[in-house]
Amino acid sequence: MDLNFSRQELAFRDEVRGWLAINLPTHLRDKVLNYEELCKEDLLGWHRTLADKGWVAPAWPVEWGGTDWSAVERYIWEEESAMAGAPPIVPFGVTMCAQVLLRFGSEAQKKRFLPRIYKGEDFWVQGYSEPGSGSDLASLKTRAERQGDHYVVNGQKIWTTLGHYGDWIFCLVRTDSSTEKRQEGISFLLIDMKTPGITVRPLILLDEGHEVNEVFFDDVKVPVENLVFEEHKGWTVAKYLLGHERLNTGRIGQSKRELLRLRDFAARTLHRGRPLIDDQRFRDRLAQVEIELMALEITNMRFVDEMRQTGRIGPEVSMLKIRGTEIQQAITELMMQAMGPRAQAFKPIRYDDFDLFGASAAARYFNFRKTSIYAGSNEIQRNIFAKMALGL
Repeated sequence: MDLNFSRQELAFRDEVRGWLAINLPTHLRDKVLNYEELCKEDLLGWHRTLADKGWVAPAWPVEWGGTDWSAVERYIWEEESAMAGAPPIVPFGVTMCAQVLLRFGSEAQKKRFLPRIYKGEDFWVQGYSEPGSGSDLASLKTRAERQGDHYVVNGQKIWTTLGHYGDWIFCLVRTDSSTEKRQEGISFLLIDMKTPGITVRPLILLDEGHEVNEVFFDDVKVPVENLVFEEHKGWTVAKYLLGHERLNTGRIGQSKRELLRLRDFAARTLHRGRPLIDDQRFRDRLAQVEIELMALEITNMRFVDEMRQTGRIGPEVSMLKIRGTEIQQAITELMMQAMGPRAQAFKPIRYDDFDLFGASAAARYFNFRKTSIYAGSNEIQRNIFAKMALGL
């Protein structure tokens, strides 16, 4: 196993850094670094910039616009983008729905949807979780009844991230309730959000942000041609999609960036008359998180090396999701400690001419409670790892 970058990979890293320095708009970088809300046009605008460069979908096949980058080069791109403060590429279209279409979609579906996803012409969202069906996703109740050349969908989805921006939503729906095994009788549908009968309502979170939504379907007609893969076999698609989602939840580059900023802030903040970074207990906790992040990065490089050699990755990817999200939460907890009482207000805070990223530590802390839950809760991930990787 080789965990070092080759000369070619180092040259690629320099190319990425140089391009980002020139092409990443200052106002977008500042929004990301200040934890400000990114609007639909912010997200799609950066998406289109990358599409024009040909870098928006590195993991796609070349014939559909992929870069032909190696697994290592894709890793370098993701880390450098995060370190530079680039907006994230919204994963629901490029990373999730597109990968499903490439693996399970018909040729007609690929030709219809993939070019629009690539160019950022449609904003995609995910319709998985329901009230009472989160980690136990197979218990979902949203129904799709076939009537001739279309399905009629009724039910509710919840925690729909950026659903208020959505043009299209991919949904898991129940098309057969008579099966004994709950994973059977589920289908995967692509639904135009402009279809009559769809209602999107905001869910305002503890950080006072409008990020997630609930989506209601009342007699929504969906053409049969929007069924992906086979009817009643959507669970196969769902498992494939979740694997791609978990691979991107470690966010190592983002955590490295935030740790550097936390260390800088602790060096500027006085605690009992001296810089907080000089407090031994705080410094020990900070060092522990840094060591854990270094270990996670090495683990991630092992997976990258495996993908470089085999082109695939196993259930061990759950480790990245578990440790990555726990480290993200630990960083927000340390920031809360560093801020002290000043962390209470949900608004920009300036302290000794040092702008604390444009948002309070408390708001970010509350928002990041979700990271160990989405894409399969960490408790579920441990079960998956124990069963499929350790054979327990």
